[in-house]
Formats: sequence, C-alpha cells, structure tokens
Amino acid sequence: MRRREFIALLGGTAAAWPLAARAQQPEPMRRIGVLMNRAADDTEGQAFVAAFQQAMQQLGWSDGRNVRIDARWGANDPDLDRKYAAEFVALAPDVMLASGTLSAVALQHVTRTLPIVFVNVADPVGAGLVDTLARPAGNVTGFMNFEYSLSGKWLELLKQIAPSVRRAAILRDSGTPAGIGQFSAIQGAAQSLGVEVSPVSISDAGEMEHAVAAFAHSANAGLVVTASAGTSVHRDLIITLAAQYKLPAVYSDRFNVTSGGLISYGPDRIDQFRRAAGYVDRILKGEKPADLPVQAPTKYELVVNLKTAKALGLVIPPSVLARADEVIE
Repeated sequence: MRRREFIALLGGTAAAWPLAARAQQPEPMRRIGVLMNRAADDTEGQAFVAAFQQAMQQLGWSDGRNVRIDARWGANDPDLDRKYAAEFVALAPDVMLASGTLSAVALQHVTRTLPIVFVNVADPVGAGLVDTLARPAGNVTGFMNFEYSLSGKWLELLKQIAPSVRRAAILRDSGTPAGIGQFSAIQGAAQSLGVEVSPVSISDAGEMEHAVAAFAHSANAGLVVTASAGTSVHRDLIITLAAQYKLPAVYSDRFNVTSGGLISYGPDRIDQFRRAAGYVDRILKGEKPADLPVQAPTKYELVVNLKTAKALGLVIPPSVLARADEVIE
C-alpha cells in the first residue's frame, strides 16, 4: 500500500472513532427515590412498589439499565421519614415518589425544588402539599385517595351488612387532617342512618385495644376503619380485635379483607401506583409537577370475605354481593 493511501485510510478510521464511541455509550442513568409509609416487610407496601416498578418498565424505564430506583421504608414513623427525606435530598434524585401524607410532607419540608409525586394522600390541600388540585403550583403533585364524602359510605355499608348496628367505633388517626375530615364525613351520615359514632385513636396500639374492648361490651356495635398509614400498620391487630369481639367491621382497603377482615370499599391503590409511574415518566421527560394536576382515583373496589362473615354469624345481602368486585370464600 502506498504511503498516501495508508494515511488516507488511517485518517478515515480515526474520524469514525468518535462516532463509534458515542454509539456504544450506555443510556444516562436517571434516579428515583421512593419513600414508603410502611415497614419493609409489609406485603401491601411491597405490592405497591412492585406495581410502580412494573409500570415504569412498561414505559421504558428499566431498573438498573436506564433508571435506578432506591426505596426507603418509613413505617409511618415521623423520625424515620425525616431521616430518609434528608438522605434522598442529599442524593439529588431526578424525581421522588412519596406514599402517604407523612412521607410527602417530610420530603417537601427538605426541598422545594426536587420534583415529588405522591400517592395515598387523602387531603393534599389541607396538608399544605399543593395550593389547589388543578394547579399544584410548587414541586409537588400526585394522586389523592378519595374525597371525604366517600367516608360516609363506609357507615352506610356497615348498616347494609349488619342492620342491627346502632353504635360504631370509628378507628382513625386523630393527628392528621385526613383523620379529622373522614370522621366529620362519617358524623354527617350517622344521624340519618340512626348510628351513634365514637372516635377511637389508632396512634397507640395499647390504648386502641383497650378502647375497642370497652366499646365491644355494648350490644349492636360495629367498627369503621378509616384510611391511614396507622390503620395499615395495625392491620393485624384490628382484624384480630374485630374477630375476638365479634364486631362487624368495614375497611377502606382490600388488603384488610384479604388478611381476614370482613368487607372493604375504597380506591384501587395498586392502580394509583401504576398511574403515578405515568407522572414520574412525564417528569423524567421534562414536565414540571406544577403543570400536572392532582388526580382523584378512577377505580374503586368492593371486596367481601364470606369466611369472616360466617364466623361472625352474618349473611351478606345479595345486593351487596352483586356489587362486589371480589368475593373471598
């Protein structure tokens, strides 16, 4: 080969090197922080995270390939939430997913710039997370649990399945706006249903157990278990108390019923985590939380456990069974 041809060939090969190098570079790794309001071994929380990861993968985000998803489990403990929120901000993820009001508030407290998408928040305006549902305005948006008016339906459902109930203990988190709002909505429905309602705080397991035991001594009693991270943390204890004292109980979450509770009506929470993946995807592609309105649930579930009904001596009305999305036998 002549010297001039060799130099031309060498020059052409060298010019191609940058193009080849660029073609072989991996996709940039994006980072997502997930702050859960459950313990790490909570089966419901694990199902939520799995649903989110699956939805992200369907949108083209594969954990370990082009995105890294780091999860922390706050177990509904404010101190843990604050600790993990600070850790996430130090890591500077591209976007953070918060499950529950405490987790979302903890993240917002430490950053007003990093994008946050929440799920399982009952009152995002009351909690100070967003200015309005239609225009969040800041660095936070997401998916709310339900409107408070839904809470009255739990008491209606209790009367439908146990018409003799005249008194209902309302298990709720008295320290949150959601706990207050849900109880107010239930109170609003109580008079027309002929039911006397009494709030029971779930903040302390021992006190809650004592209160339910005292309440159960009266005849024609039942339970309504409102939506909060605390009622999820004490799920097994609440179900055990309802069974021990033969109390018909209505829950807000299907996981309570699949774990042995009687009946539930509430949003499909798995679906909310899937929908949250859509907002996270849009933020990773450049959109801002302030431009994404807070959304309400689009799917609700009625779940009945006939085995538990039989143990309580209850016959679930056919009209209720006909509306059920899932019947556990």
